[in-house]
Amino acid sequence: MQQEIETPTEQALTQLAQEFDQWRQHRRTRFERIPLSLWEQAIALSQALPIARIAKCLHLRGSDLKKRCAAPPAVVAQPAPSALGFVDVTPSPAWPPLTAATEVDLQRADGARLRIQCREPQFPLATLVRTFLETH
Repeated sequence: MQQEIETPTEQALTQLAQEFDQWRQHRRTRFERIPLSLWEQAIALSQALPIARIAKCLHLRGSDLKKRCAAPPAVVAQPAPSALGFVDVTPSPAWPPLTAATEVDLQRADGARLRIQCREPQFPLATLVRTFLETH
């Protein structure tokens, strides 16, 4: 009596069949799409094994697997659209925010007036006020 020795490719197919079974048991709906990672593994096995054998072992339609194998990699690599979720978008200002403006109105006893409007964060306000008030 001879035992059949599984090749690494056969072992990979058996392992992938188990992954497909596990996915089928845990999917949310009956019509949920097969994950891309499982498709990619099945496509990789098609380089060493017949498509019909892979399809039978994985319980897939041979035509579906054949289409996936014939499709260019860019088309196969596109993930299925996931459910949309809430995305918080914080708007950025259209222009830089203005710094707070400083406004000072002074009037001396002799009637002279000084009005200062400045948007600079640091300017010599104390020096300007002192000079204005001390000048006669």
